Amino acid sequence: MKLKNVLIVVNDIEKSKKFYHDFFGLDMILDNDGNMILTEGLVLQDAKIWKSFLQHDVIPENHATELYFEETDIEGFVTKLERLYPDVKYVNRLMTHSWGQKVVRFYDPDGNLIEVGTPM
Repeated sequence: MKLKNVLIVVNDIEKSKKFYHDFFGLDMILDNDGNMILTEGLVLQDAKIWKSFLQHDVIPENHATELYFEETDIEGFVTKLERLYPDVKYVNRLMTHSWGQKVVRFYDPDGNLIEVGTPM
């Protein structure tokens, strides 16, 4: 057995597809009408469909999971993030951990937690 994908719930698949392409270079592999697979194994699932499957509310900003990306030019990444999404909601602005890694944590437009850090 192996892990194939990570699925996140989004309210607007096209908006999320653009967000993940603009910042992380992810491209669409397959669009199954409300379930879109992107490169690197990220799946975008329409919130209405997901809610109907689970019969439970979707809880954004729940801090239960995080998507982690690495970026060598993290200052440039933060500048681009703030230019394209000036209302971005931060969990942690750019900081440096005691072990020297720089990281930033923020929510995507649907409240999914993202961390971007410099390579270790």
